[in-house]
Amino acid sequence: MSSECEKLHKIFSGKKINFPFNDKEIPGNGIYVLFEKGEEAHGTNRIVRIGTHTGKNQLPSRLKQHFLNENKDRSIFRKNIGRALLNKNKDAFLSKWEIDLTTSQAKKDFSEKIDFEKLKKTEKEVSDYIQKNFIFFVFPVEDKEKRLEIESKIISTISLCKECKPSENWLGLFSPKEKIRKSGLWLVNELYKNVVSEKDIEEIENLIKNL
Repeated sequence: MSSECEKLHKIFSGKKINFPFNDKEIPGNGIYVLFEKGEEAHGTNRIVRIGTHTGKNQLPSRLKQHFLNENKDRSIFRKNIGRALLNKNKDAFLSKWEIDLTTSQAKKDFSEKIDFEKLKKTEKEVSDYIQKNFIFFVFPVEDKEKRLEIESKIISTISLCKECKPSENWLGLFSPKEKIRKSGLWLVNELYKNVVSEKDIEEIENLIKNL
């Protein structure tokens, strides 16, 4: 998969967006490709995560959930960054970080078991790390099913590439999730499945040609 992966890296080596970002720079419907400081592959920035959204016109808000909104239970990406940071520091709060507090009932059930000041502090650390270390490339894909198909194929292609390896300092190597450590991606789903074809690559190139 090295040649296909290299092509994808070159395709996504165009204009990248830094934090803070302007919503107007981001299509309503599309796919984002994340790059992390210090990570390189194929002579350029190494792709470390690919993602999309399911709701209509929700790509900008999805990116805000990752970069801005300090709520680990609304962003698995944030949750995984927090897991790695806490595990790296051998912080016992990791077990509490795993608890999903989405519902009011959950917050009530765990109100006496969780140090919410520590939770807030960890969320801030996650935000700081993401905002300082990640940049991204976005491209429009209007159809939901097509977005999910392309996302999955890109993830699989990169996960199967033997040349895309994390640096020895990559934070993900401290992840409790074996799939993250082994794949070199901040992902546990859609790894090692169907890869992009030449036709898929042409389609992706057509989707970004006017950016």
